[in-house]
Amino acid sequence: MSSEVQTPPNSEDRAKEQRHEILPTLFGDGQGVYEVRKSSFFASFALNCTVLAVMIGAASWGATKVPEVKQAVLSVDLTPYIMPPSKEVVGGGGGGGSRSPRLAPKGPPPKAAPVQIAPPAVVLPVEQPKLAVTPTVVMPPEIQIPLTGPVGDPMSQIVADIPSNGPGFGGGIGSGSGGGVGSGKGPGVGPGEGGGIGGGVYRVGGGVSAPRILYRVEPEFSEEARKNKWQGVVLLRVIIGADGLPKNIKVQRALGMGLDEKAVEAVKQWRFKPGQRDGKPVPVVVSMEVSFRLY
Repeated sequence: MSSEVQTPPNSEDRAKEQRHEILPTLFGDGQGVYEVRKSSFFASFALNCTVLAVMIGAASWGATKVPEVKQAVLSVDLTPYIMPPSKEVVGGGGGGGSRSPRLAPKGPPPKAAPVQIAPPAVVLPVEQPKLAVTPTVVMPPEIQIPLTGPVGDPMSQIVADIPSNGPGFGGGIGSGSGGGVGSGKGPGVGPGEGGGIGGGVYRVGGGVSAPRILYRVEPEFSEEARKNKWQGVVLLRVIIGADGLPKNIKVQRALGMGLDEKAVEAVKQWRFKPGQRDGKPVPVVVSMEVSFRLY
């Protein structure tokens, strides 16, 4: 009786057996007529992985791709609205709004009138007045604006489906204040002040008369200037409103020693006969000297 000694399989044999158990056909142990080509298997496997990756990527892109919402922006031709340019005179302006988070849309301003009774609005108030008044803006009558479509800010570049009076305040439309239309201050249209259109305020000349002082207060010396016997002239830039009151006082040429502040304090108390254009009071910007003299 013979006995055979069986040697235990080494690690290489065990790995080979395990490999054949996982993919026996690939490693030649399966049944079939033709020999299995490993290159064909790997090519098929790579192709299937590629197709699967493309399908997953396409599904992911389609799920996350949201149509981009673009805001329509138009270039606005302001030529019909702005007064002819001149070295002597420029138009005024105005602005308003109702503190809305949305900008006012593009559109023509309401009818022009020498005096404003009711400010314009894109969004009307909930409570309507018992006596209906036509909204207007204060502009020279020679400016003819074509009134087409809903009212808005002609200088805006926003075309919005949701109506808004704009982020300004004081009534009106835009981002400014004063019951007008635009980014300025006053009942006019545009980035200027005090009525009119086109930006800026009126200047003396070109049919615009200069304001005249009706009442003035003499400026006081500062204690520092008095001690140092400091004197001279402060040059101010002042807008005299259509109501005759000085506004937006700025120092153009300073004197120092506290005299600039004393000059501004004095001019704030002055009263004027406003400048006029075509017989109507208009805001006019002037340069004004305030002298300090020791006697």
